[in-house]
Amino acid sequence: MTETARRLSISSKTLANWVTAVKHDKAANGGAPRKPVTELDAEVTRLKRELAETKMERDLLKEATAYFAKESR
Repeated sequence: MTETARRLSISSKTLANWVTAVKHDKAANGGAPRKPVTELDAEVTRLKRELAETKMERDLLKEATAYFAKESR
């Protein structure tokens, strides 16, 4: 599971939580399969993850810029 989490660029704890949630959901639904994820849903999820990562990078760059601007004075 650790290798899978690394390939998905998520923590192994997150992946474990997802697996537990799916198992719990199947038990609650009597083992009925969940609605399949469409390509559009997958794309939205990917874009949300990419946006969150980009925002973190932007915030880090803002902090670094402020730090180096302060140091150069």
